[in-house]
Amino acid sequence: METTNLSKIRRDKMLNTINEIKKNITDEETLTNLSMIENELTKKKYGLIWEEHEERVDKELETQIPTFEEVKDKEIVSNPKDKFNFLLEGDNLHSLYLLEKTYKGLIDVIYIDPPYNTKNKDFIYNDQIIGLEDSYRHSKWLSFMSKRLSIAKNLLSENGVIFISIDDNEMAQLKLLCDDIFGENSFVSQLVWEKKKKGSFLSNQITNIKEYILVYCKNEKNFGGLIGQINYCTETYPCINASNKRQKRKISKGIKSNFKEKNYIVKAGTIISDSTMDIKYITDLVIQDGIVKEDFIVEGNWRYSDEAMWQYSINKELYITNALYIRRIVSEPRVKNLKDLLPRVGDNSILGYDSKINPNNLFENGWGSNEDADNEVIDFFGKKRIFNYPKPCKLIKKIICSTNNKNAIICDFFAGTGTTAQAVLELNKEDGGNRQFILCTNNENNICEDITYQRIKTVITGKRKDGSKYSEGIKANLKYYKCTYIPRINTEDENLHNNLLINIKNLIQLENGIEIDDNKIRVYLDEDELDRFSKDQSELDVCEKAYISSDILLTSMQETIFKNNNIEIYIIPEYYFEDEIMEVM
Repeated sequence: METTNLSKIRRDKMLNTINEIKKNITDEETLTNLSMIENELTKKKYGLIWEEHEERVDKELETQIPTFEEVKDKEIVSNPKDKFNFLLEGDNLHSLYLLEKTYKGLIDVIYIDPPYNTKNKDFIYNDQIIGLEDSYRHSKWLSFMSKRLSIAKNLLSENGVIFISIDDNEMAQLKLLCDDIFGENSFVSQLVWEKKKKGSFLSNQITNIKEYILVYCKNEKNFGGLIGQINYCTETYPCINASNKRQKRKISKGIKSNFKEKNYIVKAGTIISDSTMDIKYITDLVIQDGIVKEDFIVEGNWRYSDEAMWQYSINKELYITNALYIRRIVSEPRVKNLKDLLPRVGDNSILGYDSKINPNNLFENGWGSNEDADNEVIDFFGKKRIFNYPKPCKLIKKIICSTNNKNAIICDFFAGTGTTAQAVLELNKEDGGNRQFILCTNNENNICEDITYQRIKTVITGKRKDGSKYSEGIKANLKYYKCTYIPRINTEDENLHNNLLINIKNLIQLENGIEIDDNKIRVYLDEDELDRFSKDQSELDVCEKAYISSDILLTSMQETIFKNNNIEIYIIPEYYFEDEIMEVM
C-alpha cells in the first residue's frame, strides 16, 4: 500500500498558490522574492539540512586568487632522487582550492582530524571561538566542513579513501553530511577507536573512552576489498573445515583418507608456538597410499588438496595439536580484514591472530592512545600542552598501511602537529614504500612554523630544534609553501595573466613533486627566452626537462634540437588558472 506524503501535499499547495499570485504581479523585485520562496520550497527534503553560513575566506575568494609562495629556507633535501613532500601554510580552504587544480583525482588517502566542535570551544569560525552558547554552532561547523569535504571528494582517486576522526559532538551530523557529499553507497565503515583507559564523564554513569573514524571511498565499484591490515606474524590454520564442531569422528588405522597417492608425515616431539600455548606433537600422522597409519580424530572435510598437503608437508608447515588436529603453519604476510574496533592496546580476541610470535608487528600492539600522542609531543618538544588532543602516530600509520598501497599520495588538510607526515615517513622506512604526503595547516599561534614543520624536520634529520638527537633520521625531501594572494582584477598595472604566470612554477613543483632548479629542470613562459635557450648548447647539455607556456608554439627546428639533446618538453596545463583568467577577460 502506497503511503500518503502529507508534507509534499502541503508543499505543492503552497507552490500552486505562489504561481497564482505571480500571475497578477508585474513588479520585478516581488517576482524575484517569490521565486526565492519557490526555491526554498523545492530544496531537498530528506537528509541533513542546516543554516548555511559564509566564511571570511569565501569573501576573500571573490576579490583575490590564492597562490603559493615557496619559503626556500625551509626546504629540506636529504634524498635528491626522491620526490618532494609538501607542507602548505595557510587557510586550508585556500590550499584545497589550489590542490584541486594540481591533484584532482590523484589523492589515494585522505586522513583528517578536524575540530570536534565540543563544548570546550575548540572550533574557531571567522576568528570567533564557537561555544555552547552559539545557537548556530552546528550550522557553522557544517558549513565549514561541507566546503572542504566537497573539494576532498574531487581530490580522491577512483579507488581513493578518506578517514575522518570525530567524536560524539558531531558524529551524527558528519555521517549525514558525508552521505550527501560522497554518497550513501560510498560509506565503508564507522570505526571505533579506544582512545584511553580512563575517560571523561558523559554522565554520572557512562565514561567516554572512545572516538570514531568515518571511512568513505570515492567509488564503491572500484573500492571493494581495499581496506585490510597486513599481518606479518606467523599464523596457523586448520587443515580441516569444521562444518559442525559437535560432530567429531575418529579416523582409525587402516581407514582410507582423501589422500591417495602421497605420504604425509608430521614428526612427533616437535614444539611450535601457537596462539594459546606451546604444543607438543603427541604422535606421528602417516597417510600412506591413502591409508591412515595411526588413529586420528577429525571434524568436517579436508581444506586443502592432495597436492597442496604434500607440498606443505615438504615445507614442514604441518603439525598436530594436542587435540589431534592437523594445522598448517603460515608465515608469509597476509592481508586480514580491518576490524571496526580499534583497541588502544593489543587484544588477541579482537585482532584474531598470534601476538606472541612477533611483538614488533605493527598491527599487534593496539592502535595507540591519547597518552601515547602526548608522550610523542613531549619527545619532540619537551613539553606536553602545545596542541590539544593530538593523534598517536601508530593510529595514523595503521590507517595508512591498511590501504595496502606503498605508493600512495596521502593528504591531511588539518595537519596539526604533523603526525601524518611522521607516519608516512616511518612507514616508508619500515616497508620500503614510496608514499608521499601533502599537509595543510594554518599558522595560528605559529603552529605551522614552530610545531608542524619542526616535527617533520626532526623526523627527517634526526635532530630536535635544540640540536639533541631524536633518531637516526629518515631520508626524505620537503618543500614549504605559504599561501599568498593576487587581486582578481586585470588592468595595465595589475595584469592578471602575467601575475598568475609568475606563480605557476610553484604549482608545477607541487603537482609533480619536483624541484625546478633552472638547470636540469626549467620553466619558459616567453618565446624569446625559449629561443635563446634552444641556441645555447652549454645550457642544453645540462637540461633534462623544460616546462613551457601553452602560448608558446615550438618550431620544427626547436623540436629537433630538444629531441637530439634528450630534453623532455612539457606544456604547462591551462587548467591551473584558466577559469580565473577567463573571468576578467
